Amino acid sequence: MAEITSIFTATVMGFLARLYMLRTDYRQYPSYPQGYVIHLSIGLMASFLGAVAVPALLAKNYEAATFLALAATQFREVRKIERETLSSLEPLELIPRGNAYIEGIARVFEARNYLAGGTALFTSIVCLGLSRYWPPSTAVIGGAAGGFLATWFLNRMMVGLKIGDIAHVRSAAVHFDGPYLMVDDVVIMNVGLEESRKRILQEGIGVMIEPMDPDSKATLANLGQRQAILHDVSSLLGIQVDVGEPEFVPLLRRHSKTGALAMVIVPAEKNTEALLEAVRRTPVLEASIRRPLAARAGRLADSHRE
Repeated sequence: MAEITSIFTATVMGFLARLYMLRTDYRQYPSYPQGYVIHLSIGLMASFLGAVAVPALLAKNYEAATFLALAATQFREVRKIERETLSSLEPLELIPRGNAYIEGIARVFEARNYLAGGTALFTSIVCLGLSRYWPPSTAVIGGAAGGFLATWFLNRMMVGLKIGDIAHVRSAAVHFDGPYLMVDDVVIMNVGLEESRKRILQEGIGVMIEPMDPDSKATLANLGQRQAILHDVSSLLGIQVDVGEPEFVPLLRRHSKTGALAMVIVPAEKNTEALLEAVRRTPVLEASIRRPLAARAGRLADSHRE
């Protein structure tokens, strides 16, 4: 009876953890009922597998471990499905996410199933441990408390770096040097139409993203990371651009010496503080992280530069 109570409690807690992690944000994915059904169904299966793992081992049913291996294979399929889905929708975006951002999202969806299974596993361990010395009701309450604690802890582990953690983000002057659009001293592009120049000067906002150290400088140089910044900012503030208007597409250009990124955007809502906050809160993509200072050659190059 204790095993059944433990499995049920752990499965419920794992499912609730997956439900908590299934939230739609400004990235607008998933935002449709079919997506919720798919992810919650797989999360329920992951929770059940995590819940039965400990009772199966206590019963010396070691063959049950093969189901965990099978589940891992299915979770990898989740990543593949998410990658293919987002890639097929990419041509419809005015400002694409980029392959690096898509891969990061796909990995997160795969990892969340492991977190649901891990929450269920921890809940099961707590439940079974308490059931040896306490009545079933106390074991269930303790297991649920352990599940909530595991959900909080695992979610904290999933929180990654933001652009604001690795760079200084500030507003910058937008101006023209002849036909060349510039943000501070960085050339962005050539704008030929006088009307377009006036509109950019009136409604455009410039931003400088200055890396804090050589590691962040190398990370910001990644094209996937730069594309992710443009996509997130465009999604949050909106843009005054339509198909066939390249002069109003937000752009990022890199300062060749300092590694700082200069960005210009003509947002739907001209709010500099909101724009700076959007840039700061853009996630640092796992695929873009570089750490040259971890190598001796990188440290030597940095000390020579100084």
